[in-house]
Amino acid sequence: AQGSFANIPAKRNRKQSFAFSSFLYRYRNLVERFFGKIKNARGLATRYDKRADNFLAAVKLFAARLWINAYESTA
Repeated sequence: AQGSFANIPAKRNRKQSFAFSSFLYRYRNLVERFFGKIKNARGLATRYDKRADNFLAAVKLFAARLWINAYESTA
């Protein structure tokens, strides 16, 4: 109804193919892995901050922390 489509690769033995974008699939995977990492942070997973702006700030801080840890080890 909203114009979206499933972006899942088809099996090799499927007779009829459907729309698939490897570019979108790659970025969907990144987003899903990010949410998996957020679930490891107890305060974010249980959402102790009741205000939306405080919760968004906590998510941004956690994302920055993940980014720093990822690039700190490669430097």
